[in-house]
Amino acid sequence: MSASDTSGVFQHWRFDNAYLKALPADPESANYRRQVPAACYSWVAPTSVPNPALVACAPEVASLLDLAPEACQTDEFLRLFSGNELLPGMTPWACCYGGHQFGNWAGQLGDGRAINLAEIVNQKGQHYTLQLKGAGPTPYSRNADGLAVLRSSVREFLCSEAMHHLGVPTTRALSLVNSGQTVMRDMFYDGNARYEPGAVVCRVAQSFTRFGNFQIHAARQEHELLKRLVDFTIERDFPELGEPCEAVYGRWFAEVCQRTATLMVHWMRVGFVHGVMNTDNLSILGLTIDYGPYGWLEGYDPDWTPNTTDAGQRRYRYGQQPQIGHWNLYQLANGISPLFGDTDLLQKTLDQYAVTYQQQWQAMMADKLGLDGWRDRADEQLIVRLQDLLRLTETDMTIFFRSLASIETSDAGLALDDRELLAPLREAFYRPQELTGGIERRIAAWLRDYQQRLRLQPISDGERAAAMNRVNPRYVLRNFLAQQAIDLAEKGDYSEVRTLLELLRKPYDEQPQFAHYAKRRPEWARQRAGCSMLSCSS
Repeated sequence: MSASDTSGVFQHWRFDNAYLKALPADPESANYRRQVPAACYSWVAPTSVPNPALVACAPEVASLLDLAPEACQTDEFLRLFSGNELLPGMTPWACCYGGHQFGNWAGQLGDGRAINLAEIVNQKGQHYTLQLKGAGPTPYSRNADGLAVLRSSVREFLCSEAMHHLGVPTTRALSLVNSGQTVMRDMFYDGNARYEPGAVVCRVAQSFTRFGNFQIHAARQEHELLKRLVDFTIERDFPELGEPCEAVYGRWFAEVCQRTATLMVHWMRVGFVHGVMNTDNLSILGLTIDYGPYGWLEGYDPDWTPNTTDAGQRRYRYGQQPQIGHWNLYQLANGISPLFGDTDLLQKTLDQYAVTYQQQWQAMMADKLGLDGWRDRADEQLIVRLQDLLRLTETDMTIFFRSLASIETSDAGLALDDRELLAPLREAFYRPQELTGGIERRIAAWLRDYQQRLRLQPISDGERAAAMNRVNPRYVLRNFLAQQAIDLAEKGDYSEVRTLLELLRKPYDEQPQFAHYAKRRPEWARQRAGCSMLSCSS
């Protein structure tokens, strides 16, 4: 692939490529599947595609890269982000990393379908890595083709931006391109492979470094290379911690633990389930990374996982995500332990993770309920009872918490009978006919205790509702909404992808023109492929 020498759209870009300058490359330049020892990355170029078409572009991400909206509609943009052309100064690479998958060490993994184009510095001095996902094979592709299908790419593109606008730390997505070629995939690994439209997503992040980037060098006893990678990561992404040394390594690990705890709290807040929390899918920056078989809770169920591969074990179910975050940090601690003379600090930092998470979770739940802080054990019991109530009958988590803001604490609100008290919440229940007798009485009893707790606060119902609506989204990317957009996109109609992108830019606003997107999952979507659970096939 040759580099373009006529690209006015990108002529202001300044490439940094510090990762490449600081760390060793694979000496083998040929692109074939292999083990890559004693290197952090391999040189590899994207594979050209026959007939690319732009599906969508995220304007906020373009702005981060100093690109005007009209630049995203140019032929130069399409050629670059389909993988058909490089810019002068681009020397693409794929990273080497390992990881634990579903609790077991998997050895070398690496960027099997991701190719980094460049590290750029924008006009504000911020560093971003541009990465194409689905742009062809790399030395880390193992037995795969390095390509991606449109359905998984739509989901990654939309969710990356949806999470950002929800306030959840995440990698971003600049563009989604239909590659114009078909890709063979067995969606549910059941022997029914078929050709699907292919696609390429351009992902953007300060760094795509994962826990597994460090683990692979520790596993191979490449301790000097491990130290070089840790030093570079601190210098580049955590400069506020100081010059790398053992004490700074400790502060760095503590920061990674804190960011991971914060990320888990955000996931729990919005009801997001990652689905594949392998150590190679956790970001060292505390970002949500690698959107595979993810999902949002429809009916509240802490044991739910969106991943068909995990249907039996349910290792990565919603309610266990914080504990898996801790387990993954333990594996990272093992990986970096050769840099420490005394590993007691690592254990103490790991122990602090649970404390940090619990404190942040309590503050988050107080915000979701509109409480003025976590007061005492009574608040804890109020929330424990609520979690039990949400499972009495199938209850939509997103709609329930959003509707809870409508509960009144006035004398008139306290005088409502049980049915009237539950009225603002009825849209959240998938089987409203079950709200009779004991279930209705238990929910109403909780609501009355909730009203009394709210009356202890010196703010109005309106002020409380506004605060709650800033943390409880009106709109999330439900799987069935994404699947409807995918169905149209596979026919060449990208309008629904673009509509969802626009909708999800303001997930906390009412947006009455989009009110039908806030409804609970319809019955037809309960078991339909792509609308509930998904496989890792992409």
